[in-house]
Amino acid sequence: MDWKLELIVVPVADVDRAKAFYVDNVGFDLHVDHQQGDFRVVQLTPRGSACSIAIMANADGAGSVHGLHLVVSDIDAARAELDRRGASPSEVFHYSSGRQEPGPDPDRGDYNSFCSFCDPDGNTWLVQEVVGAG
Repeated sequence: MDWKLELIVVPVADVDRAKAFYVDNVGFDLHVDHQQGDFRVVQLTPRGSACSIAIMANADGAGSVHGLHLVVSDIDAARAELDRRGASPSEVFHYSSGRQEPGPDPDRGDYNSFCSFCDPDGNTWLVQEVVGAG
């Protein structure tokens, strides 16, 4: 039996602000924007991903999700797109001897070149290069 991770809840303080960030600044696809009474859920998916996020208002939990990973085949192109869209990504970095170093992995080894960004609530994301991805 397969166990598939298909949805991660990301708590935010302002659903409209978060929705605009993920659609406009990160480029996620919008699938659901449903409201019934005070309950509202917005479901978005990164291009090419089988897993979506649901942003939901939760002022007490806003900004509490850290280290979500997006996997791309070209870290430089991904960072450039995030920057062009206004997501304010970090510079590209890698790890060597257990320390974070600037720039992509010199060997361009899978799983070792990253950049990061935060949503308006402080939820954090890592973008990780895996050359064979996507």
